[in-house]
Amino acid sequence: MLAAAVLASASGCSVSDAGPAGETPPPPSVETAAPAAGGEAAGGPEPDTAGSPAAEADPPPVLRQDTPPLVGIDGWLQSDVTSLEELRGSVVVVEFWTFGCYNCRNRIPHTQELYAEHRGRGLEIVGVHSPEFDYERAPEAVEDAMERLGVDWPVALDTERRTFRAWQGRPAYWPRTYVLDRQGRVRFDHIGEGAYEELEAAVSFLLAEGP
Repeated sequence: MLAAAVLASASGCSVSDAGPAGETPPPPSVETAAPAAGGEAAGGPEPDTAGSPAAEADPPPVLRQDTPPLVGIDGWLQSDVTSLEELRGSVVVVEFWTFGCYNCRNRIPHTQELYAEHRGRGLEIVGVHSPEFDYERAPEAVEDAMERLGVDWPVALDTERRTFRAWQGRPAYWPRTYVLDRQGRVRFDHIGEGAYEELEAAVSFLLAEGP
């Protein structure tokens, strides 16, 4: 289960099933600070950013040193890669979504802007499509939705929601957005809509931080 220090959305989001009766979620693997006043995650070591364009910004905290692998993935759309390890060295936004979720759809224009602004600077985006309902399960339906909604980044098909649960534990949420730094550490975690300026700031800092 990933770190619990997250920015929470004021606009709400969908919650997944709570899992089979009696199933206990895995414990957090690292201890993290609770969100500070104003919704910003607190704590975490500060890297040496002297001379960096982002030196004057507060570094995003390290929420977790590593991430679970992508498990039970049925395939990839719009992608030449098949794992996050292949993207190590890039800043990676990992976004859990499903096309029937209106909160997920509301995030897409902001993700499009982020991708257009930074994809040439070392930013990669991976959408993990974890369907809530049966009509969202077929790859053809996901492809149609991606074309209709303008999703032009790689998408991993998590049809049985195994990665969805491995990353989030119980309960799990749509949408949920993580940012991984160039070493694969989690530096940003947000549930629901919103926090677009905070996401932009985290991505800009990590890109300027360099390898």
